Amino acid sequence: MDTEKHIEKFDKQVGVYERMRDNDRFYKYRKSLFSEAYGEVLEVAVGTGLNFPHYQDISHLTAVDFSARMLASAEKEAEKYPFPAEFINADIEVLDFPDDSFDTIVSSLSFCSYENPVEVMNHFNRWCRPGGKILLLEHGLSRFKALQLLQKAADPITMKLIGCHQKRDISALAGDSELHLINLERLMFGAVYLIHAKPQKNDDDNLTENF
Repeated sequence: MDTEKHIEKFDKQVGVYERMRDNDRFYKYRKSLFSEAYGEVLEVAVGTGLNFPHYQDISHLTAVDFSARMLASAEKEAEKYPFPAEFINADIEVLDFPDDSFDTIVSSLSFCSYENPVEVMNHFNRWCRPGGKILLLEHGLSRFKALQLLQKAADPITMKLIGCHQKRDISALAGDSELHLINLERLMFGAVYLIHAKPQKNDDDNLTENF
């Protein structure tokens, strides 16, 4: 993957993401999932800050995005909210944090883009503190064969135009990772994934999947 060209695709989409603040089709899913974030929070691929309204009990936000334009928009948006925040312009696939740095790690609609998504999940496993939360809102392969065919056909086009894969099986990726999955809910014909996970340090819960 040409990282610079990949970043440029997202730089060009800042206006689209800013307009989504007033008309976000994922709003209710963000609210239900990310209102559970607490303490020291890492949000990867923060975009323009669409998750900020849903943070209710966080003490500090570390926000990362490889697009400087996205990050600048998020930093301006964060001025509306009470939590302190640090903004890091970096590629999360090469960035590193010390083990057990965060109480909550948040990702929304970012795993369509990573070159090595399972490795990113494994980073989350290491960076999240024991007893912490890993909250993922992602899109990917539908449960329905007809839609899967459309997604697979569209995949090379959307990847080329907006840097986004359509055919990734997020359930399989999460299962291949080191995360301890607590709950996986699939919505919108199974193409939207809401995942509650913990770092593997916790082994006292069992995965439940809602269809």
